[in-house]
Amino acid sequence: MSTPLTGGRIIAEILQAHGVEHVFFMDAILRRALVEMEKLGIRRILAHSEIAAAYMADGYARVKGKPAVCMAQSVGAANLASGLQDACLAQTPIIALTGRQPAAMQYRNAYQELPHEPMFRSTAKNSMRVDDIEQLPHVLQQAFREAVTGRPGPVHIDVAGHTGDAIAAATLDGYPQAVQPFSALPGFRPPAESRLIEAAARRVAQAERPVIVADQGICTSGAQQALRLFAEQVSIPVVTSLDAKAVLPETHPLNGGVAGTYSRACANQIVNAADLVIFAGSVIGDHVSHNWTLPRQDVPVIQIDADPAQLGRNYPGSLGLPGDARSILEQLAQACRPARRSAWLDRVQGFVRQWNDAAAVACASDSVPIRPERLCAELSAVLPPDAILVSDTGYSSQWTGTYVQLRHEGQRYLRAAGSLGWGFPASLGAKFAAPEATVVCFTGDGGFMYHLPELETALRWGLKTITVVNNNHCLAQGTRSILGAYEGSDGKREEIYHYRPMNFAAIAQAMGCVGIRVTQPAEFAAAFEQASASELPVVIDVVTDPQALAPLPWTP
Repeated sequence: MSTPLTGGRIIAEILQAHGVEHVFFMDAILRRALVEMEKLGIRRILAHSEIAAAYMADGYARVKGKPAVCMAQSVGAANLASGLQDACLAQTPIIALTGRQPAAMQYRNAYQELPHEPMFRSTAKNSMRVDDIEQLPHVLQQAFREAVTGRPGPVHIDVAGHTGDAIAAATLDGYPQAVQPFSALPGFRPPAESRLIEAAARRVAQAERPVIVADQGICTSGAQQALRLFAEQVSIPVVTSLDAKAVLPETHPLNGGVAGTYSRACANQIVNAADLVIFAGSVIGDHVSHNWTLPRQDVPVIQIDADPAQLGRNYPGSLGLPGDARSILEQLAQACRPARRSAWLDRVQGFVRQWNDAAAVACASDSVPIRPERLCAELSAVLPPDAILVSDTGYSSQWTGTYVQLRHEGQRYLRAAGSLGWGFPASLGAKFAAPEATVVCFTGDGGFMYHLPELETALRWGLKTITVVNNNHCLAQGTRSILGAYEGSDGKREEIYHYRPMNFAAIAQAMGCVGIRVTQPAEFAAAFEQASASELPVVIDVVTDPQALAPLPWTP
C-alpha cells in the first residue's frame, strides 16, 4: 500500500514534473510545500512584497519560456493580483497560489477573510479554488495546461487555509499524473488551414510594398528564426512592437525599427507607406498601431495570432491566420515564391537612414546633465551579445525602444506592459532564468524607488545584475501633459511630478551592493566595464537632464 502524500508534497511534485526550478513568494504561504520543494531542489525566492514576487515570476517566465510560480498568503492576494496585470497583458504564463480561510470560517468575519476570485478575474485567465485535497492534483495540473495554451497568461489557485495549510497538511493516497505536462510555451503548435495560407500567399505575391509587424507572439512562439527566413526569402521589411524589439537584429537590412506609439519615425513611415501589413503574433493593440491609425483601415492586413477571437478585432477587413506564429511563418515560406522588391527596400532603407542621421545628433550630445539619447547610445555600444535588456515602462521604454540599438542575434529585450516599477524585480527574475547572461535593467528614479528593497534579494542570492538608473529626479513622461494642464500659468507644477534628487549609488553601497555614479557622458563606458566585472549587484546611477523629452510618434 502506498504511503499517503501530503498536499505540500503533491504541490512540490507537480511543480517539479512541470519543470519548475524557482518559486517566488512573500511569506507566509504553503510552508509545508516549501519544505518539500527544498527536498526536490526547487529554489524558493523570498521577495520583499507580493507585487515584486509576481514581477520576478514574469521576468523569469519570459526569459525561460516556461510557466513561473508566485505565491502569497490570504491578505497578500490583492497585491499578487495587482502584480499579475503586466503578465496578463504580456501573455506570460504564471501560476499564482494564494491561501484563504477554509469554508468553515467563511462569512464569519474571520481574520483576513475576503473573496479572492474577484481580484484575479481581470488579471488571470482563470481563478480556481481548492477546497479539498482531492481537488489539488487536478486543479494544479489544469492551471499549467491553461497557462501555456491558447492565449498564454496567468492562472490563479486559491488554496484552503489562511496560508494554504489546510490543503498542504492534508493527505491523499496517490493521484493521477499528467501524461503530457504542459511545461513550456507554446502548449501546441497548430498550423493554419491550407486555404488560408494560399489566400495569404496570393496577397503577398500581389503586394509591391509589404511590411511585417512582429509582435509579442513571435517571442512566445520562439519564431525569430522563422520570421527572419520568411522575410529574407520574400524581401519584406520587418518593424516590431516594443515587446518584439530585437527579434531581428537591429543592424539587419530588413529591420525598420520599433513602430507605433513608443517608436522610431522610420518604422511608422514604413507602415504608412505599405500596401500590405502582416501582423505576426499580434492582437494589434493601440500601441503597436498608434491607436489603430498605422496602417489605415483601408490597407490590406494579414493577422497571425494564436487566439482566433483576436483576428479582425481591430482591423475587421483583415485576413486572419489562427495558429502558432512559427508554424504559420514556416507555412508561408513554403507557399510564397522568392521575391526581390528592390525599389521598396531602397525606400525603406532611406527612411531608416534619415532617422539614423537625425538621431545621431542627440546621441552624440556632450550636454550635462546627460541627455537620455546619449545614455542609450553609450549603452548600445557596451551591451554584450548575450545581453538581456529589461526596461521599465514610461520614458524608460520610450528611450530604450527608440534609441538603444540591439545589434546581436542573441540579445533580448523585455519591457513592462504598463506598470511602473516592474523593471527591476523583473530583471532579477530574468537573471534567475539565465544566470550566465548579462542582465541589464533600465529604469528611471521613479520606477526604481518602487521596489528598491529588492536590492537585498539580489545580494542575498548573489545575482550579478546591472541596473542603470536614468536619474532625472522626476516623472518626466508627464511633462508635456502637466505643462498643458497649467496652460502657461504660473504655479507649483513641480510638486506633482518632481522628487528630491537622490544618490542611488550611495544607497546601493549602503545596502552592500556596488554603486557607481555617472555625471559625464564619457564616464558611462568605464562604469559599465566596472559593473560587468563585479561579483555583486551593481547600480549605475546616471544623472540625466530632467528637461529632456522623448520624441512624439511620427504620424501621417
